Amino acid sequence: MTKMHSAQLDGVLRTQLYIDGAWCNGEGGRRLQVINPSTETTIAEVEAASAADVDVAVKAAAKAFRTWKKTTGAERAALLRAIARGVEARRERLATLQSLNNGKPLAEALIDVSDVAATFDYYAQLAEQLDETGESAVALPTDDYRAVIRREPAGVAGLIVPWNFPMVTTAWKLAPALAAGCTVVLKPSEVTPLPELELAEIVAEAGVPRGVFNVVTGTGVDVGAPLAAHPLVAKVSFTGSTSVGEQVMKTAATTIKGVSLELGGKSSIVVFADADLDLAVELVVGGGFFNAGQMCSATSRVLVERPIAQALIARLAERARQIAVGDPLVPGVQMGPLTNRAQYERVQRYIAQGKSEAAEVIGGEVPAGPGYFVKPTIFVDVPVDSAVWREEIFGPVLCVRAFDTEDEAIGVANDTEYGLVATVVTRDPAREQRVAQALEAGVVWINAPQAIFPQTSWGGYKRSSIGRELGPFGLAAFQEIKQVLSAARNVRTMRENPTP
Repeated sequence: MTKMHSAQLDGVLRTQLYIDGAWCNGEGGRRLQVINPSTETTIAEVEAASAADVDVAVKAAAKAFRTWKKTTGAERAALLRAIARGVEARRERLATLQSLNNGKPLAEALIDVSDVAATFDYYAQLAEQLDETGESAVALPTDDYRAVIRREPAGVAGLIVPWNFPMVTTAWKLAPALAAGCTVVLKPSEVTPLPELELAEIVAEAGVPRGVFNVVTGTGVDVGAPLAAHPLVAKVSFTGSTSVGEQVMKTAATTIKGVSLELGGKSSIVVFADADLDLAVELVVGGGFFNAGQMCSATSRVLVERPIAQALIARLAERARQIAVGDPLVPGVQMGPLTNRAQYERVQRYIAQGKSEAAEVIGGEVPAGPGYFVKPTIFVDVPVDSAVWREEIFGPVLCVRAFDTEDEAIGVANDTEYGLVATVVTRDPAREQRVAQALEAGVVWINAPQAIFPQTSWGGYKRSSIGRELGPFGLAAFQEIKQVLSAARNVRTMRENPTP
């Protein structure tokens, strides 16, 4: 068991890297500030690792892989369940860290913690099943040969995760990677590293062998790029912006390694005239303003059938003005700040553009004083070629447009370079299935909030994803497929003793 070595000086937490089963300093001695987005004050300083630190971590993971890949699924499952129980035991602390570091309300952070534990429990089940399903026979058109397909761990996995859902996106990658028998080097976002560092301590306490799991904090340039390029890394799994995902893919191509990408979105919620209006309002608000809109799955394009458009807009305006924005640790707060200054400034630029283009602008209120707070904002009828309509904003900003026909709604919803998610709201069972099938998205919710279960799948079409996370697909992402073909005994005998 190892405890995170940290110091509290002048109210600022100072942390280390976790490499080869031990907490250690980076070779360069540099540190990065971690900011509380509600107060804009420094709450921690973390190691700014270098390419040399990445190399040490990857080599530790590569050494550990020689033994870890030989463990049984049951052995790995026991450790995954121990991690889940460790997460549950620190539920309140982990949620508070998320709120302090990311800015999300405590109620949302608690949902995230439950999601993390559920993900580790689910992949523990799949790990156990590997003892029976890791090798399967293949039916052949002849009795002369026997073929089996083996599913084997890919090797060292480099995991690069974002700041909008710390720990959750990590669990979606880490749990299946460990279940498959991979070893891991994790790069948290330099913006929100504190929950991941706490998770590292939980992993260590669970008894995961040294070198199997490593955490290297730092920037994308200093840590992410060397990790994606390292020749001993067999698989890179990245969640983040599409532009950075492109760079990860290019970097990984230099050593021809497996790549999974979970990227951006510009998704639609389609509300038909027969919809339950109360339900529609709740789904629009949740899809646009949960986590302050900082979701790749944000349904920020609201398409509403014309007969109920004005009624829906009026209800949304009322809700937007009522949303309590403020410090995420204060009871009753429904939306916290954006997570970092760069994102705050980016969203403000989009809002300024939308104000110059929209027929109607609806906004809420934000508290006075410091913090990266943004009003819940709704634009009505921005042009379809506007950046506000077409580009991912990643903030609490909705755009509403009316439509007249089902085909029109589908066409507008699909008119995007992304294809991550969509939501359909209607009382017509035939229509809901018809529209769901026509939408070019990896996940479609029908009359439902954005519920996500580890047993299903996550990922999208077009520029939103390469590969899928969650479900059996998440496990397969960290496996290689090996065919083993053997000759039957009579075939071998004939070859050894050929007839003259």
